[in-house]
Amino acid sequence: MINRISRCMTTLVSRYMPEPLVLAVLLSIVIFFCAWGFTDNTPVQLVNMWGDGFWNLLSFSMQMAMVVVTGNALASAPQIRRFLGITASIAKTPAQGVMLVTFMSALACAINWGFGLVVGAMFAKEVARRIRGTDYALLIACAYIGFMTWGGGFSGSMPLQAATPNNPIAHLISSESNPLGIVPVSQTLFTGYNIFIILMLLVSLPFITRMMNPKGEDVRNVDPKLLQADPDFSKTLDENATFAERIEESRLLAYVIAGTGFSYLALTFFKNGFSLTINSVNLIFLMTGILLHGSPAAYVRAITNAARSTAGILIQFPFYAGMQLMMEHSGLGGMITEFFVNISSKDTFPLLTFFSSALVNFAVPSGGGHWVVQGPFVIPAALSLEADLGKSVMAIAYGDMWANMAQPFWALPALGIAGLGVRDIMGYCMTALIFTTPIFVIGLYFL
Repeated sequence: MINRISRCMTTLVSRYMPEPLVLAVLLSIVIFFCAWGFTDNTPVQLVNMWGDGFWNLLSFSMQMAMVVVTGNALASAPQIRRFLGITASIAKTPAQGVMLVTFMSALACAINWGFGLVVGAMFAKEVARRIRGTDYALLIACAYIGFMTWGGGFSGSMPLQAATPNNPIAHLISSESNPLGIVPVSQTLFTGYNIFIILMLLVSLPFITRMMNPKGEDVRNVDPKLLQADPDFSKTLDENATFAERIEESRLLAYVIAGTGFSYLALTFFKNGFSLTINSVNLIFLMTGILLHGSPAAYVRAITNAARSTAGILIQFPFYAGMQLMMEHSGLGGMITEFFVNISSKDTFPLLTFFSSALVNFAVPSGGGHWVVQGPFVIPAALSLEADLGKSVMAIAYGDMWANMAQPFWALPALGIAGLGVRDIMGYCMTALIFTTPIFVIGLYFL
């Protein structure tokens, strides 16, 4: 059944889902008209909101572009290629390859979402190189499907923001007993329902993707160029090399740069405690890449080779930034949340918050932005209904990460690494969305 549904979803997506940039434009238009029709804002005000927000994600866009290029460059280092090859060799059949990629990606994303996004795609490419008859698009989809664990993992932005003093929603929670206005991770990440949901995803997702595995003529052949190993970026100098060339290819200089970067990370972790952020992940990838490539010039060549994968991120993120501000400032995001709040009871509130979060995700796929849009409405409602505050926070996170399977925003880094388009993978991802729904319902309503 899962195989038939995945084939059907893949066919529908290939026919009707536009490329991500066009989808972002269409979503912007839909949000504009919804905000115009359901709020008191004029078209001029909405256009101003969209334009004011258009460049709000520039720093985030750069972070995500760095995720792609540093991850890709790291994967092209000889040592990493050997490690990925050894790990990928565990799988002997296409079905085993699909399960292995899904599990490794889900586990990595539960540890750190930025790390998992990149490593999952890199690992999927290596498995595709080694196992003939594997559907490459499904393998890359598996790498993205594993992303479904991130919101309840150690780097989940919403539970971590809720546990941070002076976060944007802290003033709504602050009281005599909780002057900092925080929701500690003991009430979100380290709860029975969250552990249940994440473990169930880790266990079930590999089997779900295995049952999607196409056979025979349904297997889509991959362009061999996409699986070609990256060239060796090292360079051997001859006796006539200039001083500048020797500096550029200096292994000692690579050691100095990497040593400085790792020293900074060690000092930061010692001072603030071990916590992986997207910036620290990027720095780890960058410094490790320089170290393993062996010289600054070799690393630059690897980065140059990887940079072409960032086009989708650079052009699309501004459109989502405009949508996010339009949703927030027009009040449309609040209206969507309030609708679900008004039909909720104490027991159903987390579950309905989950579905409202999934809906908002299409316009605000960024976890941090999502929290800013929904948090001001969900938190007061949870307090008013005396609903579980921690579960309400996690419901926003779950809805966000669940709906990512139908929203290609976060797939862009993986697609950039893989060299595929959104239509190649989203049918599989939507199938995973359908069959993981019971896990979230059980966790939020029955536990």
